[in-house]
Amino acid sequence: MMSNLSQISEALTGSTLSGDPSLVPSGITHDSRKVKQGFIFVAIKGFAVDGHMFVPKAIEMGAVCVISESMPPDGLEISWIRVKDVRGAMAVAANLVYGQPSRALDLIGITGTNGKTTTAFLVNGLLEGSGISSAILSTVEYRIAGESQEAARTTPESTDTNEFLGRAVDAGCTVAVMEASSQALDLHRCDDLLFKVTVFTNLSRDHLDYHGDMETYFDAKARLFDGRLGTFPDVAVVNKDDEWGRRLIERIDRSRTRVVTFGIDDQSADIRASGISVSMITGTSFTLSDGASEWRVESPLIGVPHTYNILSAFAACREVGIPVASLVAAIPSCKGAPGRFDRIAGGRDFAVFVDYAHTDDALENTLKTAREICDGRVITVFGCGGDRDKSKRAPMGRIAGEFSDLVFVTSDNPRTENPESIMAEIVTGLRETPTPHHLIADRRKAIDGAIRSAKKGDIVLICGKGHEPYQIIGEDILPFDDREIAEEILRSV
Repeated sequence: MMSNLSQISEALTGSTLSGDPSLVPSGITHDSRKVKQGFIFVAIKGFAVDGHMFVPKAIEMGAVCVISESMPPDGLEISWIRVKDVRGAMAVAANLVYGQPSRALDLIGITGTNGKTTTAFLVNGLLEGSGISSAILSTVEYRIAGESQEAARTTPESTDTNEFLGRAVDAGCTVAVMEASSQALDLHRCDDLLFKVTVFTNLSRDHLDYHGDMETYFDAKARLFDGRLGTFPDVAVVNKDDEWGRRLIERIDRSRTRVVTFGIDDQSADIRASGISVSMITGTSFTLSDGASEWRVESPLIGVPHTYNILSAFAACREVGIPVASLVAAIPSCKGAPGRFDRIAGGRDFAVFVDYAHTDDALENTLKTAREICDGRVITVFGCGGDRDKSKRAPMGRIAGEFSDLVFVTSDNPRTENPESIMAEIVTGLRETPTPHHLIADRRKAIDGAIRSAKKGDIVLICGKGHEPYQIIGEDILPFDDREIAEEILRSV
């Protein structure tokens, strides 16, 4: 049921409404370019731009109400809701405007440093393989019942998320899965969503340019589990092998949320894997156990990190009522997310993989997987993003040197930073190891050099960008897809 302005204002603690209380808005957005007739426009003072500048434009486009932390200007003939916290208010209002769609779905939210996207794709794959109509919001794409659009960001603003979930309900979906990034949680984008299941994959160094330190980063992730969104999940699925996961378990209110753990090292976990076997040809097989039964399962995904992803996805789907037999039968057909340890076709006597690994922990896990299945050398191509967390650059260099036989340091998305300066910071860690390396700022040339240096049995691992079809240099977003570049070079070798 759609809510009127009076009901929306009442739900926003400490708000004041001026204007027509009976008006029922047709939509809500913080982006004046997306305003349509009957919309609420949310004016946010952002990091770079003040949304109040666009109030006249929003009114011109058809806005009938503004939500703001400021008083309405004198003489403005439009409804106005003044609030104390505009981002939190936007989430609550969006939930009401779009008919509380998360309450009409079994919503699964996934957070963590690594594995969010793959786990989301696995959840969606397991649901579809079990005959469930589902929707997915991920770093790669937004999809409703098979119809896809390119993702704008990992976790959209609350207005966009609720609008998406509303469309999912209208399309007949019964389950939806979404990634919840730490920044999104901190910026209230997930507030007032009602999650059936939340998943914690792991935590390692990333986004410290935004959060400042690991404790603050962890605290942002914990918002998905501890009630600060305004709701509590029914079930929390948590990685028991992860130190931060164990800390998270201690923070969860067991009277509100049931905890289900998963793990490999800790065989006391509720959902666990053992007897893991990894092959570059066939993928990964392991024994899956839920404490009562065991199944030998096979997945086309390669490596122990993907085993964790499968465990968490299995647990999440089980907790929304999917029969275990259906889930086990669906695992072999789930391919995971694009750009996550993707093997590039080429027909050579060496292998080329593209992976999204862009943190020190993810790079280490990916390199360990490559090392485990490699008959020759591991040749790594990677860089670090510009205008982002600098603290991981030297550690990533050290890890690349520790687990590779040859390293090509190159550009990632340098943005407004000098690529040579970023590479120099990476090399400070790389030089702690004896591994030979090349510095080639041109990413295409670096990939070409790595592939042309490969011999029989080697693995070339191209890390950092995964599914991304672009490279950001300065302010320009240029076409560049590691997978396409690697395929082109393989055809010419």
